[in-house]
Amino acid sequence: MRIAFQGVTGAYSEAAARRFNPAADVLARPSFEQVFGAVAEQQATHGILPIENTIGGTIHRNYDLLLEHDLPIVGEVKLAVTHHLIVLQGTTIDQVRRIYSHPQGLAQCERYLRTLENVEIVATYDTAGSAKMIKDGSLHDTAAIASERAAQAFGLEILESGIQDYANNFTRFLLIGRDTVPLGKPDKTTIVFTVANEAGALFKALSVFALREIDLTKLESRPIPDRPFEYLFYADLAINRDEFRCARALMHLAEFAPSVRTLGSYPAWRETRESGAQPQGGNTD
Repeated sequence: MRIAFQGVTGAYSEAAARRFNPAADVLARPSFEQVFGAVAEQQATHGILPIENTIGGTIHRNYDLLLEHDLPIVGEVKLAVTHHLIVLQGTTIDQVRRIYSHPQGLAQCERYLRTLENVEIVATYDTAGSAKMIKDGSLHDTAAIASERAAQAFGLEILESGIQDYANNFTRFLLIGRDTVPLGKPDKTTIVFTVANEAGALFKALSVFALREIDLTKLESRPIPDRPFEYLFYADLAINRDEFRCARALMHLAEFAPSVRTLGSYPAWRETRESGAQPQGGNTD
């Protein structure tokens, strides 16, 4: 199993890949688009994508990319995220004039950042990549918000630990593959659909699940680029799409939703698993 991730060594996506399967090879790619490309071009068997964080919210770009590519969701993993302020060895907090990190990393540490004066906040493409920029540029006046692993990988020092706004900070990641075989017994399904622009349309759409007692664990709207102020709705259902209730609900939805697409049916991550355990029943070769 080879898992492509966005970023460089020390990225949280790399940690999530190793949590899902410690024995997997990992393949770093600069962008989320290139993660999809690595899977489509068979450079990797799977890709891993952050989709939402308990502090920073949804990573919207990855919802858009799931729709643009025909690579189904086959698994998920949740990762506890602890952010650190890291610097070159010997740098003090009084010397720091700018802080680099991914926008999600910055959003998750907003309260801490507000306590700093005369410091420029700079959004970058990656948390671990920010640490690499400091190392490569010998930036003694710059800090990065990144992981402990990133500090170790680039020989940097942790100046302050656990600077995220809330201690319980988790990111959920999705795994994508080239075929629809889930990495374990599926009990969760992600769909995307549209509704007519008329009163009660969304209520009717959601009612097909309520009538069958299917739990919606997430509902997210995204704009349709070429149709101003019209929206796609992404939904996570706590059920396997092949179960009779779900199949009937999706058929019912298709009767009045202009478009319905299943993005994947896969095993929900269980927090009771030991760290790094693979989903039972999945083929991870």
